[in-house]
Formats: sequence, C-alpha cells, structure tokens
Amino acid sequence: MNRFGRPERSVSVALWLFLVASLVFAMVVVGGITRLTGSGLSITEWKPLLGAIPPLTEADWEEAFRKYQAIPQYKLVNEGMSLSEFQGIYWWEWIHRQLGRVIGLVFALPFLVFLAARSIPFLRRVGLPALPDRLIWRCGVLLLLGGLQGAVGWWMVSSGLEARVDVAPERLAFHLGLALLIFAALIWTGLEALNGPERSDSPTGWVRGAALLLGLVFLQCLLGALVAGGKAGLVYTDWPLMNGAFLAPVNWGQGALAFLHDQALTQFNHRMTAYALMVAVIVYAIQAWRWRLAEGAGASAWVLLGVVMLQAGLGIVTLMQGVPVWLGVLHQAGAAVVLATATVNLWLVMRSRPRRFIGGPRSMGL
Repeated sequence: MNRFGRPERSVSVALWLFLVASLVFAMVVVGGITRLTGSGLSITEWKPLLGAIPPLTEADWEEAFRKYQAIPQYKLVNEGMSLSEFQGIYWWEWIHRQLGRVIGLVFALPFLVFLAARSIPFLRRVGLPALPDRLIWRCGVLLLLGGLQGAVGWWMVSSGLEARVDVAPERLAFHLGLALLIFAALIWTGLEALNGPERSDSPTGWVRGAALLLGLVFLQCLLGALVAGGKAGLVYTDWPLMNGAFLAPVNWGQGALAFLHDQALTQFNHRMTAYALMVAVIVYAIQAWRWRLAEGAGASAWVLLGVVMLQAGLGIVTLMQGVPVWLGVLHQAGAAVVLATATVNLWLVMRSRPRRFIGGPRSMGL
C-alpha cells in the first residue's frame, strides 16, 4: 500500500495488460499475413465504426470489389482477379482491422472499470482491484497510442491507393514500429503492476547496456519493415553475399531516400545491424555470466542470446527460400518475441545487481 492506503500492485491489472499484449502480438502476426498476401489495400475506405460490418450481400461485395478495381494495385498487379479471389484478400484485411477494434475495447473498457473501482464503494466491496496510482498515466498514454495507431494504419494504407501498388515502406515501418512500441510498453507496465514499484539501487552500467540492446532490437525491427515494405527480400535471396557482392549496387540518385526505398541498401542495413546485434548480445551474455548478474537478469541475458540467434537463422532461411508467406510471418513474429525478451531483460536488470566478478573482486565496469 502507498501512503494513501491504495495498492501499489495488482495481479488482475497485470493479467489484463498481458492479455492486451498478447492481442497486440496477434495483431502483428495478422499484419504480416496481410502484407505478404497483398491484402492490405483490399479495403479502400477507413470507417472506424461502420467498417466493422463486412459486406453481407452479393451487391455489397460487388461494390467493394469495384472500389478495389479503381486503385493501381488491381490495375497493375491483380487485373483479372475474380470476386472469390478478392474476397480472400479482403477477409485478411478485415480481420486485421477488426482485431484492432477488439484490442481497443479490451483495453479501454477494463481501464475505465479499474479507474472507477477507486471511487465506487460497491466495486471495492465485490473485490475489484483499483488501478495503482503510478500506472494511471501510463495506461492513459497507452490508450492514446492505441487510438493513434488506428489513424497511422489508415495513413499507411492511403499511400498505396493512388500512385503506388503497395504502401510506402517508411509508413509501414512507422506503423509496425508503433505497434511494437505499444507491445513492449504493455509488457513493461504489466510487470510493474505485478511486482510493484522498484526500490533497489539499479546497476547503472548494466541498465545502460540492456537499454542499448533494446534500442538496437527496435531499430532492427524498423529496418526489417523497410526491407518488407520495399520487397527487398524478394530480390537479393543469396547469403552471405548479395547477388555475389558484399553490397549490391545502390541507386544513390534518390538521395537520402535511398535509405528508405533502395532495395539493396535497405537489405544491407538490415543485415549489418543483425550482425552488430548478434555480437552485442554475445558480449552482453558473457559479461552477465562473468558478473553473475542476479535476480533473473543473468538468465534473461542468455534467453535473449538464444532468441536473437534463432531469429537470425530464421531470417537467413526465410531470405534464401524467397520469403514464403509462412516463413515471412514466422520471422515477423520472431521479431516481436526478441523485442519482448529484450524488454523483460531490461526490466529485470533495473531490479537486480551483479553479485561478483568471476576471477576476483572488481568494481562494476560494464
């Protein structure tokens, strides 16, 4: 309890936040399916409320199909597509958007109830826990970010409705990045709700190192989104070289946009950052073992090393197989798993301290 007699931790709140995080993870997976199946532009309008109702009659389906036939993707990529084929891609995009609506409700309604439990005696009598004071503003920010994500999703889709046959890579990266930011924040806030406030003297060097790893993982996710958005994974499918070269020819005539749009450069950046991340996490895990980092943080360092290596191997296989849908989706899901692991690792580090250095007493020097 805090000085006002209110709880500082709540298992119920933590379970609610972890449930929403699992739904966001599902959203990332379904989003990968919509991208890889070319379904993301099948719904050409943004109707936050009425859009929850799919076409119900043959006339409704024909109208939705006519709207899709008016955009460049149909004319230049899918011309001649049948209505049944259109329905196949339509349902994936509808499920993606519908899941977003479900996430909004699953977050917003319990949030309001948990807030109400602080001031309504009946709710307290039936045992409903209140939201801890220190988490109110965090959950409020998460609610705002969730609403923003819907708008960002439409901003992304709109980029492919007039002059392109797909969405702009940078908008895809922003959309995925915001989803992953929300995902990591939900996990972090859930851990805070489950365990209460942190009162230990965190080892500054380790916190810095774990935070840098988390930032590098997040950057790698964004670079992967640029590769996916520019379909660079379909062009350079050999490894460790790129069409026999360390760096395939880059169209520098695009200027700074080459870092966002050029297929060779985006894939090269994604590869190099993957190598840097693997080296960094190997060094981090070895140091965690040498310093005997306690309170679960040492174990999480090795778990992080394992998932990073698995994700790197999966990325290579996915690339060399020409990015089949199931491998592409698995690789995107793996990115979310790596991010979640890096998030938990940082959280554990902030609540732990190194025990001793193997080889003799030394001062903290990470």
